[in-house]
Amino acid sequence: MQSGVVLQSVSEALLDVLPLVVRIAVVISVAVYIANVAVAFGLVQKIAGLSKYLTGPANLPDDVGTAILTTTVSTTAGYAMLADLRESGYLDDRATLVAVMMNTFFGFTQHVFTYYIPVLIPILGVYVGTLYVASRAVIALAITLVGIVVGAMVLSEKNVDHSAQIDPDELDSDEQTTRDRLVAAWDRTWPTLRRLVPRLAVIYTIVTLIVTQYDLEAITGSADPLAQLVGLPAASVPVIAVYTVDTTAGAATIAPMLGEIFTPRQAVATLLLGGIISFAVSTFKRSIPFQYGIWGAEFGTKVIILNTVLKIVFISLTVVILLAI
Repeated sequence: MQSGVVLQSVSEALLDVLPLVVRIAVVISVAVYIANVAVAFGLVQKIAGLSKYLTGPANLPDDVGTAILTTTVSTTAGYAMLADLRESGYLDDRATLVAVMMNTFFGFTQHVFTYYIPVLIPILGVYVGTLYVASRAVIALAITLVGIVVGAMVLSEKNVDHSAQIDPDELDSDEQTTRDRLVAAWDRTWPTLRRLVPRLAVIYTIVTLIVTQYDLEAITGSADPLAQLVGLPAASVPVIAVYTVDTTAGAATIAPMLGEIFTPRQAVATLLLGGIISFAVSTFKRSIPFQYGIWGAEFGTKVIILNTVLKIVFISLTVVILLAI
């Protein structure tokens, strides 16, 4: 009887995650293949001028800049390109972690036009909304700059294996046709897809099963002592709790209290603290399945820890500064 219940739960979880896995798999497949086609035709070298000022100081190759810039359009596509560079042996783990740090600001920028400007600023008002978005932008930019500085300090040619990448000059010397270049790009793409897509399906299914069994949102109980610690109004606790579950609902909750209970800086600090508390929930629901699916468990854990620590540190600093001025 129990085995039947387990099988039913697994089947339901698979049905829940299947559309998501298919969608992500399609984005990854297209992004990685296009990246390899761009390399095979020498397009990366032609657009290197757009990213060399970003990757050059961090001792990273131009290909990494292309992946980072792609993140402004699609986080999934940008991460997939970086994963392909690592899986192929082009980048070692240290270089990849630096690239992940540098990715932060560019991942943030895509949300400015798709969420912050059309949704959040109208809810919070121009002044508070702009202050919140500007604070998030400074946090993301600070992490990216830290990545550049770290790359300048710890990376060298030893962290990049240029022989692992498709060489367009070599294809030119062999007088490869367009079809040959497309085939070469696919040959480079397929091993990455063969590893990533099944991993995504397994991880998302496991996480979906666990989420249905446990109340992950109970973590919001830690909002009360945290709000008291930094001196926010008592009304910040329910706002943080709601924000942890849904950012839009959190903004809508605090909006009527602006000016009466919350000053603009207190409101922004409250929403930023909500971001810290929500990491526990969002990490398990979204970051773990996505990062494990992209990188595998071992390296994915490193990426999650790095991202979480940096965001908590810089958000905390921002909250302290906001409440101090």
